Amino acid sequence: MTDRTQGADGGSRRALGAKGPDELRAQIEQTRNRLGDTVEELAAKADVRGRAKARAADLRDRAGAMTVQLRSTAVHAGHRAQEKATLAGHKAQERVGVAGHRAQEKTTLVGHRAQERATLVGHRAQERASQVGHRAEHAVPGPVTDAVQACRRNPRPLMIAGVACAAVLTAGLLVRRYRQKECQ
Repeated sequence: MTDRTQGADGGSRRALGAKGPDELRAQIEQTRNRLGDTVEELAAKADVRGRAKARAADLRDRAGAMTVQLRSTAVHAGHRAQEKATLAGHKAQERVGVAGHRAQEKTTLVGHRAQERATLVGHRAQERASQVGHRAEHAVPGPVTDAVQACRRNPRPLMIAGVACAAVLTAGLLVRRYRQKECQ
């Protein structure tokens, strides 16, 4: 047996001699273990097919994990988009409701004002008609006086005519105001 052995780095090193058979057996066992490990490493490197299968299995596992992750991300994104769309719909619905209530309030207010004005105009027209009637009664000859007395006994047709005049007058004023606002 030689007193030189090859080291792990490829260089040679001086062998330490065994001091007895037990130590020699231990050195042989260590050398066998190192040699077995080296053979296993070389066999693994030489087994291209096995390495390719292992690599393919690893890639399949990674692809499966990525697929699960992408599906989860897509589901979460879909839920977020649905939540945002629902929230936007609720906000729009709320705004439309508020705007509708405001429009209704303004329309009611305008209607009440128009009604008050029409009533006022109707009363004024009735009052003026009554005044004109009194004047006419004293200044008008008999047949006209008979017609005025008939209106006094049955004032409903005269009131209807007065209200109709007031409505026409109010409508004319509203149209005039509307056109003025459009021009501005």
